[in-house]
Amino acid sequence: MQGEDKAANPQLIYSWKAPLRAYKRRSGGVLRFYLALSLLLSLIVFFFGDKVLLIPILTLLFLFYVLTITPPPEVENIVTTFGIETAGISLRWEFLSHFFYVKKFNFSVLTLVSHAPYYYHVYLVVPDEETKQRVTEILSHHLMYVEKPQRNFTDKAINWLSNLVPDDDEEVSSSDQKHSGPSLVPQKAATI
Repeated sequence: MQGEDKAANPQLIYSWKAPLRAYKRRSGGVLRFYLALSLLLSLIVFFFGDKVLLIPILTLLFLFYVLTITPPPEVENIVTTFGIETAGISLRWEFLSHFFYVKKFNFSVLTLVSHAPYYYHVYLVVPDEETKQRVTEILSHHLMYVEKPQRNFTDKAINWLSNLVPDDDEEVSSSDQKHSGPSLVPQKAATI
Protein backbone atom coordinates (compact mmCIF):
# COMPACT_ATOMS: atom_id res chain seq x y z
CA MET A 1 0.00 0.00 0.00
CA GLN A 2 1.35 3.40 -0.93
CA GLY A 3 1.19 6.31 1.53
CA GLU A 4 0.16 8.80 -1.13
CA ASP A 5 -2.64 6.45 -2.25
CA LYS A 6 -4.04 6.42 1.30
CA ALA A 7 -4.03 10.23 1.37
CA ALA A 8 -5.75 10.39 -2.03
CA ASN A 9 -8.33 7.71 -1.17
CA PRO A 10 -9.20 7.38 2.55
CA GLN A 11 -11.34 4.29 1.81
CA LEU A 12 -8.33 2.29 0.58
CA ILE A 13 -7.23 -0.34 3.11
CA TYR A 14 -4.70 -2.41 1.15
CA SER A 15 -3.64 -3.03 -2.44
CA TRP A 16 -1.26 -5.35 -4.26
CA LYS A 17 -0.29 -6.08 -7.85
CA ALA A 18 -0.32 -9.63 -9.19
CA PRO A 19 -0.96 -11.55 -12.42
CA LEU A 20 -4.60 -11.89 -13.42
CA ARG A 21 -4.37 -15.70 -13.19
CA ALA A 22 -1.84 -18.25 -12.00
CA TYR A 23 0.52 -18.99 -14.87
CA LYS A 24 3.37 -21.37 -15.56
CA ARG A 25 5.23 -21.41 -18.84
CA ARG A 26 4.75 -24.83 -20.42
CA SER A 27 6.92 -26.78 -22.81
CA GLY A 28 5.95 -28.19 -26.16
CA GLY A 29 5.21 -31.57 -24.55
CA VAL A 30 2.09 -30.24 -22.89
CA LEU A 31 0.92 -28.67 -26.13
CA ARG A 32 1.48 -31.99 -27.92
CA PHE A 33 -0.59 -33.69 -25.19
CA TYR A 34 -3.48 -31.26 -25.81
CA LEU A 35 -3.21 -31.82 -29.56
CA ALA A 36 -3.11 -35.64 -29.25
CA LEU A 37 -6.08 -35.69 -26.85
CA SER A 38 -8.18 -33.45 -29.08
CA LEU A 39 -7.23 -35.49 -32.16
CA LEU A 40 -8.28 -38.71 -30.40
CA LEU A 41 -11.60 -37.21 -29.28
CA SER A 42 -12.19 -35.75 -32.76
CA LEU A 43 -11.64 -39.14 -34.41
CA ILE A 44 -14.03 -40.84 -31.98
CA VAL A 45 -16.70 -38.18 -32.57
CA PHE A 46 -16.14 -38.23 -36.34
CA PHE A 47 -16.56 -42.00 -36.65
CA PHE A 48 -19.70 -42.05 -34.50
CA GLY A 49 -21.29 -39.50 -36.84
CA ASP A 50 -21.79 -36.45 -34.59
CA LYS A 51 -19.62 -34.09 -36.61
CA VAL A 52 -21.11 -31.00 -34.94
CA LEU A 53 -19.25 -31.91 -31.73
CA LEU A 54 -15.94 -31.29 -33.52
CA ILE A 55 -16.50 -27.53 -33.13
CA PRO A 56 -16.42 -27.47 -29.29
CA ILE A 57 -13.45 -29.87 -29.23
CA LEU A 58 -11.43 -27.64 -31.55
CA THR A 59 -12.58 -24.55 -29.65
CA LEU A 60 -11.33 -26.03 -26.37
CA LEU A 61 -8.02 -26.94 -28.04
CA PHE A 62 -7.61 -23.32 -29.13
CA LEU A 63 -8.52 -22.08 -25.63
CA PHE A 64 -5.96 -24.38 -23.95
CA TYR A 65 -3.34 -23.33 -26.49
CA VAL A 66 -3.93 -19.61 -25.91
CA LEU A 67 -3.98 -19.94 -22.10
CA THR A 68 -0.80 -22.03 -22.18
CA ILE A 69 1.35 -19.72 -24.29
CA THR A 70 0.01 -16.29 -23.28
CA PRO A 71 1.20 -14.85 -19.96
CA PRO A 72 -1.53 -12.97 -18.07
CA PRO A 73 -1.45 -9.20 -17.57
CA GLU A 74 -0.67 -7.73 -14.17
CA VAL A 75 -3.65 -6.18 -12.36
CA GLU A 76 -4.03 -4.21 -9.17
CA ASN A 77 -6.23 -5.73 -6.47
CA ILE A 78 -7.64 -3.20 -4.01
CA VAL A 79 -9.31 -3.82 -0.65
CA THR A 80 -11.48 -0.89 0.43
CA THR A 81 -13.89 -0.25 3.27
CA PHE A 82 -16.76 -1.25 0.94
CA GLY A 83 -15.29 -4.40 -0.62
CA ILE A 84 -12.72 -5.57 -3.14
CA GLU A 85 -11.92 -4.15 -6.57
CA THR A 86 -10.04 -6.19 -9.15
CA ALA A 87 -9.73 -6.02 -12.94
CA GLY A 88 -12.52 -3.43 -13.19
CA ILE A 89 -14.94 -5.42 -11.00
CA SER A 90 -16.20 -4.23 -7.60
CA LEU A 91 -17.33 -6.83 -5.06
CA ARG A 92 -19.14 -5.46 -2.00
CA TRP A 93 -18.77 -7.20 1.36
CA GLU A 94 -22.52 -7.91 1.44
CA PHE A 95 -22.20 -9.95 -1.78
CA LEU A 96 -19.40 -12.20 -0.45
CA SER A 97 -19.78 -15.15 1.93
CA HIS A 98 -16.34 -16.65 2.67
CA PHE A 99 -12.82 -17.05 1.33
CA PHE A 100 -10.05 -19.64 1.19
CA TYR A 101 -6.69 -20.26 -0.49
CA VAL A 102 -5.63 -22.88 -3.00
CA LYS A 103 -2.14 -23.55 -4.34
CA LYS A 104 -1.68 -23.43 -8.12
CA PHE A 105 1.61 -23.24 -10.05
CA ASN A 106 3.51 -22.19 -6.89
CA PHE A 107 1.10 -19.29 -6.33
CA SER A 108 -1.41 -18.87 -3.54
CA VAL A 109 -4.76 -18.14 -5.14
CA LEU A 110 -7.32 -16.34 -3.00
CA THR A 111 -10.82 -17.66 -3.74
CA LEU A 112 -13.75 -15.43 -2.79
CA VAL A 113 -17.19 -17.09 -2.75
CA SER A 114 -20.52 -15.27 -2.95
CA HIS A 115 -23.71 -16.05 -1.07
CA ALA A 116 -26.27 -18.67 -2.10
CA PRO A 117 -27.92 -19.50 -4.45
CA TYR A 118 -25.24 -18.57 -7.02
CA TYR A 119 -21.94 -19.25 -5.21
CA TYR A 120 -19.87 -17.20 -7.64
CA HIS A 121 -16.11 -17.69 -7.28
CA VAL A 122 -13.55 -14.93 -7.80
CA TYR A 123 -9.88 -15.87 -8.00
CA LEU A 124 -7.10 -13.45 -7.05
CA VAL A 125 -3.41 -14.34 -7.21
CA VAL A 126 -1.45 -13.49 -4.06
CA PRO A 127 2.24 -13.16 -5.01
CA ASP A 128 4.01 -13.69 -1.67
CA GLU A 129 3.55 -14.88 1.91
CA GLU A 130 3.64 -11.40 3.45
CA THR A 131 0.80 -10.20 1.22
CA LYS A 132 -1.15 -13.39 1.97
CA GLN A 133 -0.90 -12.80 5.74
CA ARG A 134 -1.94 -9.17 5.42
CA VAL A 135 -4.88 -9.96 3.10
CA THR A 136 -6.05 -12.79 5.38
CA GLU A 137 -5.96 -10.47 8.38
CA ILE A 138 -8.00 -7.79 6.58
CA LEU A 139 -10.55 -10.12 4.97
CA SER A 140 -11.17 -12.07 8.18
CA HIS A 141 -12.71 -8.89 9.67
CA HIS A 142 -15.39 -8.97 6.96
CA LEU A 143 -15.69 -12.58 5.73
CA MET A 144 -15.43 -16.09 7.11
CA TYR A 145 -12.07 -17.81 6.48
CA VAL A 146 -12.36 -21.49 5.52
CA GLU A 147 -9.14 -23.48 5.96
CA LYS A 148 -10.34 -26.62 4.17
CA PRO A 149 -13.05 -25.77 1.64
CA GLN A 150 -15.75 -28.31 0.85
CA ARG A 151 -15.16 -29.71 -2.61
CA ASN A 152 -18.03 -30.75 -4.85
CA PHE A 153 -18.01 -33.23 -7.73
CA THR A 154 -16.96 -30.60 -10.27
CA ASP A 155 -13.94 -29.55 -8.19
CA LYS A 156 -12.85 -33.17 -7.78
CA ALA A 157 -13.28 -33.87 -11.51
CA ILE A 158 -11.24 -30.80 -12.48
CA ASN A 159 -8.49 -31.78 -10.06
CA TRP A 160 -8.43 -35.33 -11.46
CA LEU A 161 -8.28 -34.07 -15.05
CA SER A 162 -5.53 -31.58 -14.24
CA ASN A 163 -3.46 -34.41 -12.76
CA LEU A 164 -3.63 -36.16 -16.16
CA VAL A 165 -1.76 -33.32 -17.85
CA PRO A 166 1.94 -34.18 -17.91
CA ASP A 167 4.34 -32.07 -15.88
CA ASP A 168 7.22 -30.31 -17.55
CA ASP A 169 10.45 -32.24 -17.18
CA GLU A 170 13.41 -30.25 -16.01
CA GLU A 171 16.04 -30.60 -18.67
CA VAL A 172 19.54 -31.04 -17.32
CA SER A 173 22.36 -30.13 -19.63
CA SER A 174 25.41 -32.34 -19.97
CA SER A 175 27.63 -29.72 -18.30
CA ASP A 176 25.40 -29.78 -15.21
CA GLN A 177 25.65 -33.57 -15.02
CA LYS A 178 29.47 -33.44 -14.90
CA HIS A 179 29.47 -31.28 -11.78
CA SER A 180 26.43 -32.71 -10.05
CA GLY A 181 28.30 -35.24 -7.93
CA PRO A 182 28.55 -39.00 -8.07
CA SER A 183 26.87 -40.75 -10.95
CA LEU A 184 24.10 -43.27 -10.40
CA VAL A 185 25.30 -45.39 -13.33
CA PRO A 186 27.32 -48.40 -12.09
CA GLN A 187 30.89 -48.41 -13.26
CA LYS A 188 33.28 -51.34 -13.55
CA ALA A 189 35.50 -51.79 -10.53
CA ALA A 190 39.19 -51.69 -11.24
CA THR A 191 40.78 -55.10 -10.96
CA ILE A 192 44.15 -55.52 -9.34
